[in-house]
Amino acid sequence: MIHDLAEWLVDLIFDMGYLGIFLLMAIESSFIPFPSEIVLIPAGFLASKGEMSVSLIMIASLGGSLLGAFINYFSALYVGRAFLLKYGKYILISEETLEKMEKFFTKHGAISTFTGRLIPGVRQLISVPAGLSRMNLKVFALYTALGSTIWSAILVVLGFMIGENEALIKEYLSNIILIIFALLSVIGFIYYKKTKEATL
Repeated sequence: MIHDLAEWLVDLIFDMGYLGIFLLMAIESSFIPFPSEIVLIPAGFLASKGEMSVSLIMIASLGGSLLGAFINYFSALYVGRAFLLKYGKYILISEETLEKMEKFFTKHGAISTFTGRLIPGVRQLISVPAGLSRMNLKVFALYTALGSTIWSAILVVLGFMIGENEALIKEYLSNIILIIFALLSVIGFIYYKKTKEATL
């Protein structure tokens, strides 16, 4: 089934071109759960055959990722925040909780957004607390772009180098995710130490 879906996506991307990548990545980055792996790995494979440009794939992917992230951000900011301010007390989320979240994202929003964009399953969700806490939009956009570009590049390179070998893709992707988690743990520890030292 995964192979059939990937095959269908290769055909869809080939038919729609970079617009297809842009739209699929916007969907992936918004509220609709949709794995970016089955968009960008086939796109990378098409690039290896000379049928697409890696740089244009990356631009389309970044544009789509930012659009999806902004949809989540502004939905949380204008709809979610108003809803929680009005009804949050019924689900144990008070205005004080939102204020604490806002303070956290004012101080740690950049690192949270950047690392969140590199973690599968968290990538889409990180935009929600950023919007709820009214994180600075320019900072949000910058670190969303940085994290999204790194993640997209990993997947495109995988598709470019490995192509249609599904077993190898799964193996490499699993290893890459483990490496990312390890690196993020190191980054988080260094960030924590520096933040703690700055407050002393």
